[in-house]
Amino acid sequence: MIYILLGTVGFGLIHLLDLASLKKLPLIKPVLWFLGTGLIVYAVVMVAVAEETLPLPTWLSPAGWILFILALCFMAYVLYAALPFSRTYITSGTNGQLVTEGLYSLVRHPWLLFFTLAMLGLVLGSRSVLALGAGIIWTMFSIVLVYLQDRHVFPRMFPGYEDYQKRTPMLLPNKDSLSAFFKGLKRNKTLEVQSK
Repeated sequence: MIYILLGTVGFGLIHLLDLASLKKLPLIKPVLWFLGTGLIVYAVVMVAVAEETLPLPTWLSPAGWILFILALCFMAYVLYAALPFSRTYITSGTNGQLVTEGLYSLVRHPWLLFFTLAMLGLVLGSRSVLALGAGIIWTMFSIVLVYLQDRHVFPRMFPGYEDYQKRTPMLLPNKDSLSAFFKGLKRNKTLEVQSK
């Protein structure tokens, strides 16, 4: 249970980054990011190796690990490549840049979508009872934090966020957001071909 608590604290620290950004507190953002990420990674490893296992078929384990790795890759992309890393996680103040393209045209918080898939993969891969509990608690806690962030913090951080809220769903893609995503892919492909 301590590992679930450590992971929960890690998610709380990561979400404090936004408040540190709004208050323009120097050096706080990288400390929060490093500590939060460290706690989450440690907690994920520990819940995955817990001894008590779920009675799941063995063949699900490789599929679970593949889902876990793919979801982590997408989550890392939307958090660290699609966003300006230094301005988001290191320098004081807000980066002022609202990202609405790519996976951010599907949902406003794509990391949480991929995190949920990663937790499903972790449970299937490790078959750990503790991973199941952690996945449920961390996902629910993150949904609450993201809801507060979406309603109260991001509108203050990013000009145009209210318009983004109107056209892009918060957590689950819909028909319009899927259409916007595929139009963006097609537009990027066309621009890529034209530049050659």
